[in-house]
Amino acid sequence: MPSPKSIAQIKSSLLHPATTSHFEVTIGLPGKLTSGGYLNDNGINLGTNNLDKLNLLCCEATLPGSNLATLELTNDHTGVTERHAYRRVYDDRIDLTFYVDAENYLPIRVFETWMKFIAQEASDTAQADRGNITSRDEQYFYRFQYVDEYKANGLSVIKFEKSSYGGAKGKPGGILKYDFIKSYPISISSMPVAYDSSSLLKCTVSMTYVRYLLNRTNDPPAPAQNQSTLSTPVEQAQFNGSKPGSSVTTISTYDKMPGGRVYEANKLREGLIKLGASEAEAERVARESYFN
Repeated sequence: MPSPKSIAQIKSSLLHPATTSHFEVTIGLPGKLTSGGYLNDNGINLGTNNLDKLNLLCCEATLPGSNLATLELTNDHTGVTERHAYRRVYDDRIDLTFYVDAENYLPIRVFETWMKFIAQEASDTAQADRGNITSRDEQYFYRFQYVDEYKANGLSVIKFEKSSYGGAKGKPGGILKYDFIKSYPISISSMPVAYDSSSLLKCTVSMTYVRYLLNRTNDPPAPAQNQSTLSTPVEQAQFNGSKPGSSVTTISTYDKMPGGRVYEANKLREGLIKLGASEAEAERVARESYFN
């Protein structure tokens, strides 16, 4: 049976949706790639500042999904088809899009070098253990790394809201964090350039992973009771349909008109604010006037 909802309940439930523009991506790199000198051999200085810059350049990401693989059973019960889950199947990749900086083309160079490291290609600098062969020599070769050498933990996508860290009016937002286990790049999309009007150059990288974890986050604290504002007579009448412990359950039409309780409470609140009172103090006095 449908249950009636007040305007305050609808506003509280529906007028605070999550948005798509507040997120943060953190890239995790394999230790052998960062500490073995391979990046430096290929002309990339990926210190803390550049790594933070790489994370910040990520302008598009995808919150991952999964599904359950099922077995179909048709003979256990007459006329009944059942499906029993036996495995959770994760998406095979996550696509990350980066703005490309004009100074170093950092996203392109980092992920190209990571894929080059996976294939164990000869670097731009001659190395004795590779016969002093560089990537430009005719004797160029590649031999793929063992899987544990190029997979990395540390890739994460954090979804938050403008109000998640305080400082915004209204309800505080929550936080979701997806951690990806053993990730590495499997493709870099082509990036067309043209003599047409200029636009931002973007680099899209597909990262594969074994699975992801949705980290548990604490829900934001529940808002205090009676935390609405006396914005309009109708909204106030709906929100304050009854005072706790009072037998008043409805607001008469007279209350919403000039001279009524709601109208006078709104006027009192506006007048106090004009006289320099804080919004919280003005609302408190208006509420007392309304209920007394």
